[in-house]
Amino acid sequence: MDFRPKKLAEKYGLSSNTLRNYEAKGLIPPAERSSNGYRMYTERHEAHLACIQAIAAGFGMEVTSEVMHCLGRNELNEALWIVRDREVMLHREKASLDQLVRELKSYSEGSRAHNFNQHFSIHEVSSRTGAPKSAIRYWEQSGLFTAKRAPDNDYRLYNEAHLFKIRMIQVLQSSVYSEETVNLKQSIASLELENIEHAMKLSESIQAYLHKTIKLQMRALYFLYRLIKDLC
Repeated sequence: MDFRPKKLAEKYGLSSNTLRNYEAKGLIPPAERSSNGYRMYTERHEAHLACIQAIAAGFGMEVTSEVMHCLGRNELNEALWIVRDREVMLHREKASLDQLVRELKSYSEGSRAHNFNQHFSIHEVSSRTGAPKSAIRYWEQSGLFTAKRAPDNDYRLYNEAHLFKIRMIQVLQSSVYSEETVNLKQSIASLELENIEHAMKLSESIQAYLHKTIKLQMRALYFLYRLIKDLC
């Protein structure tokens, strides 16, 4: 079955310009040409578009571009390893968030005492969270949190509540840009630092987002594997 650019683009909620852009960037195979020179797309192009949309939803457009370029070079195994790396990353982020939820729960239930009066330097925060100091400074400049300043030397001072925020931000660092992730980061920014109950609820919202993401990634793998089978 052949498609004119407008018809195929509309089927996937795209513009004809986007379709041509995908072709120019090598995300889909070159269009065939009709006898009068018009672009004509086939079911093969449709399979590529379906795969692009599925991977983009679960892994983001940067990963999608890497994968589709691998397919274009017939590097099928490499395409699979790219998405596997991101799956492993998501699993690590979930494990980190699960640990944070357990800690917040222990604070909430009183089985673990918190001390928001204890302060840490940016070096200590980096060591405790694994976040680069440059990233911590960037997140603060972006308004995600504000550190106090030491009166004698003006150095940044962080407490345990800042660590909670930073660990939440880390979980979302590799997330696919969307309205949902923007809202989650805004919620982190507006979170009252010492409100454990609200921190727990926000962590549970982030957990729900990760559960949604793994489903989208599984769907993406289905479309990717189907396309790879067609290319073999």
